[in-house]
Amino acid sequence: MARLGKKPVEIREGVKVAQKEGKILFEGSKGKLEQEIFPNLEVSIDGGMIAVKNLVSEDDRKLYRKTEALRGLLRKLILNTIRGVKEGFEKILEIHGVGYKGEVKGNKLLLSVGFSIPVELDIPKGIEIEVLKNTIIFIRGTEKQQVGNYAAVIRAICPPEPYKGKGIRYRGEYVRHKAGKTGAGAGAAQ
Repeated sequence: MARLGKKPVEIREGVKVAQKEGKILFEGSKGKLEQEIFPNLEVSIDGGMIAVKNLVSEDDRKLYRKTEALRGLLRKLILNTIRGVKEGFEKILEIHGVGYKGEVKGNKLLLSVGFSIPVELDIPKGIEIEVLKNTIIFIRGTEKQQVGNYAAVIRAICPPEPYKGKGIRYRGEYVRHKAGKTGAGAGAAQ
């Protein structure tokens, strides 16, 4: 079992951290975020470090193990939030296929991916979309979960198919190609 939950998180330069009513507030150059503190956990901020402490004693083994898992999760969420307000997160999608393209119009992302009409997606608050050369979509934001979720929603509209590789895929994603049918009707008239 990993013990990363016990390791303190370093507060990066340029990030302000405050604790208030069961929440941790983060402020950086990219914006403001907050993270809720889970039950049975305590967070202490000392000298540029954030430490997460488990309040459950080891005598209650079942609850202790569950809380230790939440401790590791909270530490990782704090780490991601600090990175989000300092640098932000980015996902890159590529559109493959003849005539397939994407564009941003106002607060909507329009995708022409082989359907009779373009697919319209609302761009959520906190997400910034940039389309380059009509085929490369940059998704940027401060919350890692929100950026990843929105990228998955876009990809799910037209996932890459295995015969020609057409569709929307993550940059660097490998799509295994299958061999198509060969010799149409071969062996049918014997």
